[in-house]
Amino acid sequence: MTIKRLLPEERLSGASICNNIVYLAGQVADDTTLDAEGQTKDILRQIDALLTEAGTSKSNLLSVQIFLADIADMAAMNRAWDAWLDTANMPARATVEAKLADPAWKVEITGIAAIR
Repeated sequence: MTIKRLLPEERLSGASICNNIVYLAGQVADDTTLDAEGQTKDILRQIDALLTEAGTSKSNLLSVQIFLADIADMAAMNRAWDAWLDTANMPARATVEAKLADPAWKVEITGIAAIR
């Protein structure tokens, strides 16, 4: 079994790949001055880049978990999500309110995708 790790950092990798499955680490916005919609767009851009590097795309997402610092930001997050989503290949999704590690983060997204 071979495991490939993308964008390894001090404590984690941006993604890990094993058996043609990509496991995304929790992605957060690079620009924390943005509102929830802006942060979500930033995160989805990062997810696109990770999935491309892994040899797949958002069309192959199997499952996504979205963490919101404030559930009141769900409509703003969904505006960015809905504009980005491949509606012919929607993943399973859960969205919850959670206390995120950095108070400036409004959104964190993680997921699992297949490589086909």
